[in-house]
Amino acid sequence: MATPEHPEDAAETGGQMTFFEHLVELRKRLINSLYAVGIGTMVGIYFSKYFVGWINRPILKALADAHLDPKLIYTHPAGGLNLVITVGVYLGIALASPIVLYQVWLFVAPALYKHERGAITGFLFSTVFLFLAGIAFGYFITIPYVMHFLVSPSPLFNLGHDVVPMISVNEYFDLILLTLLIIGLTFELPVLIFFLSLFGIVTPKFLWKNFRYAILVIAIASAVAAPPDALSMLIFMVPMVVLYFISIGVSAMVVRKKERQLAAAAEAR
Repeated sequence: MATPEHPEDAAETGGQMTFFEHLVELRKRLINSLYAVGIGTMVGIYFSKYFVGWINRPILKALADAHLDPKLIYTHPAGGLNLVITVGVYLGIALASPIVLYQVWLFVAPALYKHERGAITGFLFSTVFLFLAGIAFGYFITIPYVMHFLVSPSPLFNLGHDVVPMISVNEYFDLILLTLLIIGLTFELPVLIFFLSLFGIVTPKFLWKNFRYAILVIAIASAVAAPPDALSMLIFMVPMVVLYFISIGVSAMVVRKKERQLAAAAEAR
């Protein structure tokens, strides 16, 4: 229903399709998405060897810096083939994601008002941007530090010269994928706070009042995730703290908009 705040919506109608038409439309969008993922996977398999070389750079550099043989191994006869297919599937999903998101948009857009379409577009853009920013931070900042710490001689786990790492490329890829996924999701904190604020679970006042505890939690998480030195811990902490204060700003915008809508509704009555 249109509100006084969005009079342009009065001329629009919601979804007018029948239930059967919705199912047909959903089937069409799912098929288009599967086609996109399939084509993306074929392209991904073709380029997977280049991607594997790119993703291996941090560990190869860490091994070279530790004066170890900068090579990875696989321990199963089909290990190389499995890696190529796995990387190709992930690349295919990544390459197809814009088309998949567009298909989702085509499915839901007819049922939305004009201002709701703009809000959803901004939400999708922010979500993708933050996730990619987290992956970039993880690959260029986090992974090199972690790999250097893990393969370099350390008093914590120095097993002597008779014990050297022989790292499986499959296990390394699984570790990198999991690490980048966690960091990418961590960068979605402002989106999480957006929804929590939208449903009234948190407020900017609550977030600001408890920021000291948030900093403490971030510091503990950084100490656990980062190699045990002050610089590495600081590198981990800074983006998390910045994201937390951005989240406070996001929460403030959501709360102010809700207050304006309530005031407009009260005046209309």
